[in-house]
Amino acid sequence: MSTPRDRDGNDDDGTGRGWQEPAHLGGDEPAQDEPNIADRRSRPRDSDHSVDPEAWRPAGWDLPPAQPERPAQGQQPADPSAVDPSWAPPGAPPQQAPVPERRGLFGGRRRQDPEMERAFSYQGDVVGAQGWALQRGWTISDGTAPEDAVLQQLISSAPPRLSKDHRPGSVLRGRAGTLDLVAFDAVYMSGRHVVPQYAVTAAPLLGAPPALRLSPARLWKHGIGGMVQIPSEDPDFERRWMLLAAEDGPQVRRLAGDADVRRLLLGTDDGDEFWTAGGFLAAIRPDGHLPELIEHHTRLLTALVGALAAGS
Repeated sequence: MSTPRDRDGNDDDGTGRGWQEPAHLGGDEPAQDEPNIADRRSRPRDSDHSVDPEAWRPAGWDLPPAQPERPAQGQQPADPSAVDPSWAPPGAPPQQAPVPERRGLFGGRRRQDPEMERAFSYQGDVVGAQGWALQRGWTISDGTAPEDAVLQQLISSAPPRLSKDHRPGSVLRGRAGTLDLVAFDAVYMSGRHVVPQYAVTAAPLLGAPPALRLSPARLWKHGIGGMVQIPSEDPDFERRWMLLAAEDGPQVRRLAGDADVRRLLLGTDDGDEFWTAGGFLAAIRPDGHLPELIEHHTRLLTALVGALAAGS
């Protein structure tokens, strides 16, 4: 029976002096059939323990190839024989997207007057306000002529809060019906571009016109300190329009009670405002001038000036 003390004859006296390190673990020369650590690091691993790069793939690696014309999920592939609806034959004019209906500053009401529908339905401004004015013998200036200096008073006193950078531009002067009119754009500079923000049409008044403001009731008002509201006998008119004046008097009372004025204003989309300044009665509306807008303002100003001048 062998015991742990048995050394297979290598330990003769039991003290361990006769023990020698096995040849494969030590010695000056490594064994020929077993490389040392340095040799194993300098050589690639045995093929039995390496991973085949062609056989291994991470999850989701084998995706289908990208196809630009592949339809989205839930859609049918496009028919190659179908005709593109946006295609037009060579030489045909390009198709234009429909232009939304022009409305008031805050959306406005549904227009009931067919004349209003025609006036504010955008048709591309084929003629242009200046061309329209030249056809009627009106004069044109760029807003820097000496006679245009008075127009700055209309800009500074306009019901909308305009800045000091606004100035008159594209000024048109001429006669329409019984009125001498001046129509211009309130413009400002944006970089190197002139931007028309409001269209103003004004008619000169005889004498000293009362300071007044006629605005849609839905619009916010500023600069009306000291003005009083002039009542009207028409409840429908008072719900939609508000007439303010520096003082009550016969002129503003006639304006509030004029049936033609109320009928015309109730037929609009409540997008215009009227005021007096610099000897003018003026109308203002967002956006630049169009021929139809000048005609629209002409109709309204003719009725308003006639009501103020009645009995004077």
